[in-house]
Amino acid sequence: MRQTLVLDVVGLTPKLLAHAPTLSALARRGAMRPLRTITPAVTCSVQSTFVTGLAPSGHGAVANGWYFRDTAEVWLWRQSNHLVAGEKIWDAAKKRDPGFTCAKLFWWYNMYAAVDYAVTPRPQYPADGRKLPDVHTFPGELRDELQGKLGTFPLFNFWGPRANMASSDWILRASEHVWQTRKPTLGLVYVPHLDYDLQRFGPDDPRAAKEAAAVDAACAPLIEKAERDGAAVIVLSEYGITAVTGPVHINRALRAAGLLSIRQETMGEVLDPGASEAFAVADHQVAHVYVKQSGRIAEVAALLRKLDGVESVWTGAERAAHGLDHPRSGEIVVVAKADRWFTYYFWTDDARAPDYARTVDIHKKPGYDPVELLINPEIALPMVKVGWTLAKRKLGFRSLLDVIGLDASIVKGSHGRITDDPADGPLFITNDPASLPPGDAIDATAVKGTILRHVFAA
Repeated sequence: MRQTLVLDVVGLTPKLLAHAPTLSALARRGAMRPLRTITPAVTCSVQSTFVTGLAPSGHGAVANGWYFRDTAEVWLWRQSNHLVAGEKIWDAAKKRDPGFTCAKLFWWYNMYAAVDYAVTPRPQYPADGRKLPDVHTFPGELRDELQGKLGTFPLFNFWGPRANMASSDWILRASEHVWQTRKPTLGLVYVPHLDYDLQRFGPDDPRAAKEAAAVDAACAPLIEKAERDGAAVIVLSEYGITAVTGPVHINRALRAAGLLSIRQETMGEVLDPGASEAFAVADHQVAHVYVKQSGRIAEVAALLRKLDGVESVWTGAERAAHGLDHPRSGEIVVVAKADRWFTYYFWTDDARAPDYARTVDIHKKPGYDPVELLINPEIALPMVKVGWTLAKRKLGFRSLLDVIGLDASIVKGSHGRITDDPADGPLFITNDPASLPPGDAIDATAVKGTILRHVFAA
């Protein structure tokens, strides 16, 4: 077996590679191929395809979250690996050689995966309502070892308005420590930074080149270490982020048609999915629409086809053709046009928006919300507001950190839809071209087999 390092540099595209000298040099020494991703081109789905070789219809991760029909609740960003079906790459490798070991570092569905070493974000939620940065590791003692060496994982730099290079730096330094001390046969490392700023200001903004260079510099020490060790090095991405001009409020359209149910609660209006005839779980440029009565699917699909900003509406065999015919999928799958994306917003009056709408809360919102990456521009002194709120919390008062706006038009980049131009899409780089499959591009479903070829190269 040969040690193999896989860096998942989210949002990296052939176009951005020009601003990444270390990664460009790696591609020149080896090879770079476009990667044909899946729909939806979102993290949980694509990573699950990478490690299983299956489409979402096979592994079940149909989006970053879905409607759990048995509990009548929408949940995003679950972490248990038991949610992903199919033979994982680490299981396949251990069958071939019981001496194989795997370190899974911040890839999603990390908890309880049958790997030898695992690290993933896992905040603590004390009973007083606080959210404390932390990680979950396997084995458990790795948590204290990493945070003793590197400091507490910078959770608030991993997502939200403060998301920046600090979290990716921590992940890469933790990965280098695990690589040096545990020497895994396969290291899977997630590098999320580009995802943040490309959604904030779009891939064509001049700042995109600067951020690509920053990620490149952060990856360089680990790549250099791996190559000195004689390892195969793979750098890939899940999707490309494209410029968008505005959102599509799909749930508001369903509400206007009388299909979506709302409950009035003390904290504002909340979506009642179990009582709704139809509602959408919005996830970037793809939405799963759940329809209670099968006899109404055609009616709802016809309504959605007329919605401005919608490109495709799939039902029945169309879902199957795109690998999304799974019980977790919506009865209808909707794809936005290239320059649009779907909000989860279901209220029609901002004064009645639920309290969590103006906060960073990836677990309560029944859909993905990239607006969480930006401070509400209407707040005159945002840092003063944040400081005062945190001070009140330290004094024991409950206080809402409501710094997120409700103007979705400020988001400038999105993903989920397969890009029209491969230069704007994901890629696959390797320092060992001999281990690549034939062809000009690599399918996401072929990544598992391609990594195994690197590990078991003669």
